[in-house]
Amino acid sequence: MKPNYSLDDLRCFCAVARSGSFKGAAQSLGIPLSTLSRRIRHLESNLQLRLLNRDAHRVVLTSIGVQYFQRSVALFDELNHIDEDLHRDKYQPQGKIRVSAPINAGSQFLRMIFYDFLLQYPDIQLDLSFSNSLIDIEAEGMDVVFRIGTPVVDNWIARPLKHIHFILCSHPDYDISTITTPDKLLGHPTIICHPMTPWQLVHKESGEEFDYYPQKGVRLEVDEITMLTHAIKTGLGIGYVPDYFALPMMVQGKMSHVLPDWRSKVRTLFMLYRDRDHLPMRVRLFIEFVMQRFGACKLS
Repeated sequence: MKPNYSLDDLRCFCAVARSGSFKGAAQSLGIPLSTLSRRIRHLESNLQLRLLNRDAHRVVLTSIGVQYFQRSVALFDELNHIDEDLHRDKYQPQGKIRVSAPINAGSQFLRMIFYDFLLQYPDIQLDLSFSNSLIDIEAEGMDVVFRIGTPVVDNWIARPLKHIHFILCSHPDYDISTITTPDKLLGHPTIICHPMTPWQLVHKESGEEFDYYPQKGVRLEVDEITMLTHAIKTGLGIGYVPDYFALPMMVQGKMSHVLPDWRSKVRTLFMLYRDRDHLPMRVRLFIEFVMQRFGACKLS
């Protein structure tokens, strides 16, 4: 039989049972005494059971009322615990944050930010997933996601953090004197780092664009930037490397810049999160911490 009473009626009964009086229960619930009495009568009428014995001075549970209260009060205790947990999520810096990031951006830009955040907030935990694959962030239950490129995720907010260019690099001893334009790359040994193909190049001054598809002379294919740079420094071939990796190595003399007047179209590191208005405090703190480190604006 479908019940005709509300959860509020049941909450009223539990309040009376706890208090031992209608007056005390009405005060704790913040409702008029007449309203409370009407709801209890409605509950008993619907159940066709007497739950309470009333007299002028006190309220006593019937034997059925005792059973009903013992079963029902656990439900409201659990609901109260849920409310308290959600309140802590919203207003206290604690709990777990699930984060996804590309392997290289995670290790190069984000790792120390993550560590510093954990040191500042000892009651927050990070569950980090580094992958170059485009995972299903909804299915994986991610709170914050970092992606490079143009992120298209419905109902997620994308905040730009850093612009990145890819440049062409070789071993310092490799003769690059004949490589004066991108088409002259043909015939030279290359190293591919997936998914960064083709090599999209733009001339810094003229804006001329050239897409180079490494096909002949490919010595190695990898999916991780560190492997790519190691292979270039070993002398295996020319590679298409993020500038944040390549420039320090060029300063150290470990790699040479091929076609220095050319570089990729700008690619942007974005941070994605779902909801600006209803974020748990731990996620809001994390987002603002990251944006501050990248010099971005705080959440409004």
